[in-house]
Amino acid sequence: MSKSSSPSGFIERQFKVKELGSTIPREIIAGVTTFAAMAYILVVNPDILSVAGMPKEALITTTAISAAIGTLLMAFMANYPLALAPGMGINAFFAFGVCLGMNVPWQSALPLVFINGILFIILSVSGIREAIVNALPNSLKAAVCAGVGLFICFIGLKNGGIVTDHPATLVTMGDFTSPPVALFGIGILLTCVLVARGTPAAIIISMGVITFIGLFVSNGQTGELAGKVTELPTAIFSMPASIEPIFMKLDFSFLINEPLKAIPVIITLLLVDLFDGIGTLIGVAKRAGLMTPEGKVPRVGKALTADAIATTISPLLGTSTVTSYIESATGVQAGARTGLASVATAVLFLLALFLTPIILMIPAVAVAPALVVVGLLMFESVSEIDLKKFDVAAPAIITLIAMPLTFSISNGMGFGLITLVAISLGMAIGRPKKSSAMGEFHREYTEGEKPHTTPALGAFTYILAGIFALHFVEKFLFKMFE
Repeated sequence: MSKSSSPSGFIERQFKVKELGSTIPREIIAGVTTFAAMAYILVVNPDILSVAGMPKEALITTTAISAAIGTLLMAFMANYPLALAPGMGINAFFAFGVCLGMNVPWQSALPLVFINGILFIILSVSGIREAIVNALPNSLKAAVCAGVGLFICFIGLKNGGIVTDHPATLVTMGDFTSPPVALFGIGILLTCVLVARGTPAAIIISMGVITFIGLFVSNGQTGELAGKVTELPTAIFSMPASIEPIFMKLDFSFLINEPLKAIPVIITLLLVDLFDGIGTLIGVAKRAGLMTPEGKVPRVGKALTADAIATTISPLLGTSTVTSYIESATGVQAGARTGLASVATAVLFLLALFLTPIILMIPAVAVAPALVVVGLLMFESVSEIDLKKFDVAAPAIITLIAMPLTFSISNGMGFGLITLVAISLGMAIGRPKKSSAMGEFHREYTEGEKPHTTPALGAFTYILAGIFALHFVEKFLFKMFE
């Protein structure tokens, strides 16, 4: 066998491992590191989506398969050490915001993800995707990420029992005398300490420790429901659960019958996915030293297209949007430079399918701290908002506060966009040269290399705000004439 036809020869031709300054063993180890950092999604995604009525066993299988497919697409199409899986924040929006908040069956919510994916592919291959991202101020982009983080934190605190409902104050502190709630509190502290220390796979380690302790802690129930927080599984290995209950179960009736409610959801999915995907790609490429001296990302079109295809496949398999994971940066820190690391990560996701009983035994109080800490990490983007300028800060703050308080990511984005446009128009009246959030943003681009793109980008921002405004008016009128 010639060197060029050997496995190592194929790997070098496909992934250019040596050319990019890496080795095959280093790439594989880095791929394992990325998997360890994001393996929590195998537990968290089914846990979140199951509240919408979807079967958890099938969701475990679908989560692993969709993550493997998306990661392999990124590996072979773009040769990036970037792993994909159902996105945190988007899955919460799907389950709590759309299915529960809007009373939309999950079968009717999946087509909204599918349409988002189709639009995603069109925008990616046409090059419009990057232009759309530039249509909003960075402060609002940062606010969306921070708001989703607050939303996830709130869900984690609620699922863990630290936050509970109250008839007078709406929310109040839970009962720390309850063993599961106390264990959840310990889980948050442990996860925060491990993440702060930079411990690899911090979230997985914390989940494992809390799950183990749960074997000896009462679940706080009495009678027939009494038991331990963690119940031992009847087996360790098993064949993967069938995805038949959720595979290709798309129902387009909601989209057809209530487009004014469906369109803002699709836009929200599209924008969150846009910002997450491009932000993650840039962050990982920069850490890996793959950016050009001019700050450009090589093969960006192929990477965005791979991400878009994965997004389209995810609802067909029965899960919310698959997107790029910032945890890929842990693999980069371990030496990943090519898509070979992503191949290793994808293989591990598929192998995890045979550990479904172990995954199912992990209790909610072990999963909830992961939600809180992931939310805290996402909230880091709030530092990018200039809080000293009211016209910049106000739309951003309204966005990130409205998301958890209205229990809707879509509402938060809508309120933020409408506020942004209102301030921009209000400050323009009689004071055309006065600084404003929109004005500063437009000047930044009119003074750049492509001033001809500014009017279209500005118009898109107004269109988005208008669509959300119509949606809120439609909800108001519906309530009036109920």
